[in-house]
This record gives sequence, structure tokens and C-alpha cells, in this order.
Amino acid sequence: MPAQLTLEEVSRVAFLARLQLTDAEKTRLTTDLNGILEQFERLQQLDTEGVPPTSHSLPLQNVLREDAARPSLPRDQALLNAPEKRDGSFIVPQIVEG
Repeated sequence: MPAQLTLEEVSRVAFLARLQLTDAEKTRLTTDLNGILEQFERLQQLDTEGVPPTSHSLPLQNVLREDAARPSLPRDQALLNAPEKRDGSFIVPQIVEG
């Protein structure tokens, strides 16, 4: 049987996380968290000998197209509706103080 969290431990973690929980919420969370820990204990019992480590449960594949150079929008047309522009560039509000 895995170690069970106590109501006091859940209260302490809530305090450290700056969570204001009612007694009912703390009680419910204690039950829920202990259920999660029990599931992890069950996973610990699985025989994983010979199972290679993975970072994902499903094989990954690149679903993006290959990068290829192609013609883009001409600069004058891209700047056509810009509210502010200067020397062929967009002018945007400064967001970093300098």
C-alpha cells in the first residue's frame, strides 16, 4: 500500500501554493490525490523489462511540408494597407523600453 497523503500535508501544500481552500475542498483533494498516487503505485508494478524508453506514446511524424523558396508578396503590396510605414518597413508601437 502506498503512503497516503494526510489532510495536514494537503493543507501545507495549499498554503505554500497560496491557495485558500475550504475544509471540504481539502478533504476532497486529499481523497483525489491519494487516488492518483494509488494509480501511480499500480503503474510501478508493471513489468517494463525490455520496453524501450520513449518520450511519446505514439510514433511521431513530421506533418509539415518541406520548406521551399517561392515568390512572396511584393513589398509595396504588403505595405499597401499598413497604418504606418517608413523606408519599406512597417512602423509598430515600441513595446520594450530602451
